[in-house]
Amino acid sequence: MTTRIDCDTCVVRGLACHDCVVTVLLGPPPELTFEDDETAALEALAAGGLVPPLRMVHPVSAPVIESA
Repeated sequence: MTTRIDCDTCVVRGLACHDCVVTVLLGPPPELTFEDDETAALEALAAGGLVPPLRMVHPVSAPVIESA
């Protein structure tokens, strides 16, 4: 399993880029893929305070509300 990070679709792009592990380590890529072991390593580094955590936020669909 992989984690796909597409900075173009992140809803907090610009707001949280300064404190995101992707931009801190690599700069703002258009799309990036991490394998499970790489994701675990980044999470361990963030938990130890060595790098900021991943701030990627995916957009969610709005609830469908039917009018009466």
